[in-house]
Amino acid sequence: MHDLTADQRTILSALTAFLKQKVAPGAAERDQTGEFPLDIVRELGDLGIMGAQTPEEYGGAGLDTATFALIIEEIAAVDGSLCLTVASHNSLCQGHILIGGTEEQKQKFLPDLASARKLGAWGLTEPGSGSDSGGLQTRAEQQPDGSWIINGSKNFITQGSVGGTYVILARTDAPRPGRSKNDGISAFVFNRDEVQGFSIGRKEDKLGLRSSDTAQLIFEDMRVPETALLGTRGQAFKDVMRVLDGGRIGIGAMGLGLGRAAFDFATRYTLEREQFGKAIAHNQAIAFKLADMDTHLEAARLLLRKAADLKDAGRDFTVAAARAKLYATEVGVQACDDAIQMLGGYGYIKEYPVERYWRDNRLTRIGEGTSEVQRLIISRALMARHAQEPTTA
Repeated sequence: MHDLTADQRTILSALTAFLKQKVAPGAAERDQTGEFPLDIVRELGDLGIMGAQTPEEYGGAGLDTATFALIIEEIAAVDGSLCLTVASHNSLCQGHILIGGTEEQKQKFLPDLASARKLGAWGLTEPGSGSDSGGLQTRAEQQPDGSWIINGSKNFITQGSVGGTYVILARTDAPRPGRSKNDGISAFVFNRDEVQGFSIGRKEDKLGLRSSDTAQLIFEDMRVPETALLGTRGQAFKDVMRVLDGGRIGIGAMGLGLGRAAFDFATRYTLEREQFGKAIAHNQAIAFKLADMDTHLEAARLLLRKAADLKDAGRDFTVAAARAKLYATEVGVQACDDAIQMLGGYGYIKEYPVERYWRDNRLTRIGEGTSEVQRLIISRALMARHAQEPTTA
């Protein structure tokens, strides 16, 4: 791991102690029951983790992205479900308010979110639009009094049924001539207890991340005030892309943390497990696999750190975040798969945690943009850059 600052060491030391005492003992059981750990989330709010990157003037901790990525990695190594709750609450809901919100909106919504008095949800994905997010069908129509009536639904929304504050995307206008279909999309922010016509649909029964809440949102003539508009009307997709860029660093760190947990467990296991009179870690096939896992995970950490540093410096980090998210989640999932293989039959049973690490990590290659979307972002940037360079013999 990189050299840490004194502040980072203090934060991670307190967090590690909390995770060991309060989170780790019940992680496997929560995976089985699917129970959302609301009490733990509230305590993380007291520790400042639920408002990690929200400025102090809004009740947050005001941490930089590099420190936030370390926090996410550490939580993921213990409980992937809890990690996803923390990452999405910070990066998506609060992240969008920080990017697009007015001062009044920030003052209204962020203090409750940063303290975890309310949990945040962010609604972009719909039954018919995932990677093609510009194809969303939710509609918002402005009324003569300035308020908005919203109809539609959202799918696979993290904190969907436990949220208190929601940021959702809806089409308010047709795309302008010559613009992409992403034009005309707007964002809205509201508290659940302040609206009518909003309900929770199906709660998803997932492969992994089972104690992270994932649900469908339904809007039936839901009225929100004019002040619910978040950012510029019809131009929210620009903010969405910025939100997702930041979220990709968090999901990459989550993939890394789960991969690290699998790697650490496999290393300990192979040093203890004996076959043919010696620990299997001393077999070259195992030893070299561990060396590769270690190298890939460290490379992922470096890519994440570069993306975080660019973001914190206010520089363009879109491609860096795509690279980091792509690589960290791909090698993280592979580390979990390799760990299962090293444990053999024990890797496939729930008595050992590596199968849970794999199930939890598999989502990271999908959420915040699939691996294929990341490759699209990177390849387009490559083509644009090299198109400016003349070909020489």
